[in-house]
Amino acid sequence: MPTTLRTNALRPPLTLRLAAFATQCKPRVNSLIVFTAMIGMFLAVPGWPPGGLMFAATLGIALVAGAAAAINCLVERTIDSRMARTRGRALPLGLISPAETLGLACLTGGAGLWLLNVAVNPLTMWLTLATFLGYAIVYTVILKPATPMNIVIGGASGAMPPVLGWAAMTDSIGMPALALFLIIFLWTPPHFWALACYRREEYARAGLPMLPVSHGVPLTCLHILLYTVLLAAVSYLPVTLGMSGGIYVGLVSLLNLGYLREAWSLWRNYSDAKARHAFRYSLIYLTGLFVALFLDRLL
Repeated sequence: MPTTLRTNALRPPLTLRLAAFATQCKPRVNSLIVFTAMIGMFLAVPGWPPGGLMFAATLGIALVAGAAAAINCLVERTIDSRMARTRGRALPLGLISPAETLGLACLTGGAGLWLLNVAVNPLTMWLTLATFLGYAIVYTVILKPATPMNIVIGGASGAMPPVLGWAAMTDSIGMPALALFLIIFLWTPPHFWALACYRREEYARAGLPMLPVSHGVPLTCLHILLYTVLLAAVSYLPVTLGMSGGIYVGLVSLLNLGYLREAWSLWRNYSDAKARHAFRYSLIYLTGLFVALFLDRLL
């Protein structure tokens, strides 16, 4: 049998390859990105945001975020194959080829940027493009394999969604949007460092200089605690800027107490189980904070 026929016979069907590409877009991670962008939209304007504009902005941001995640998986496919957490992804399993991933990511990201440009505003499109390049190129290609501070610097891209949502509604960037940016920027390192602590052996095998690998778990836990303290302080900026009131203060105070307790316990008496718990709580924390902003605005 000719080689091309054998290759085609072994290729997964188109529907499976498209589904595999969808998983490369990291829908669970990107749901939080889209959610924080939507809260930025709600906070940017009085009343409810225009439905059509909000839909176009949300879809455009989601498409570009998915494309960035797919490029991340493409660049790191060899690393992913060495780690238990990621070796089951579509590229290491051969469910979709690198060329197909690149092509679909370009189509998806291009469609999202086009939609933002024609249906939202050019500012949002350019900010979203910068976010894409910051995550897919600056963080994934340059910073992640080069420095243990990769997530601190690269976290700027992950902190952009509320700014994108704000810009989509106002065609500008205001101080409240920058306050939301700062909250996510300070949340990102302790969130990922907790994961890196209990996955440190996998990161070491993959050759990635995550902070627990390069400087040890105790110093990483101290950094987690210090960043959590800074995050707790900055979380009250929306109140000082008039974005929220008593409901937000009450809810975010409870969230801060929980996160500070997690970070303190991790620093005082580390265990992988505590690191896993801190990582999961960090997701609850950020989601809860933005829900609190929404509820305060709604009620």
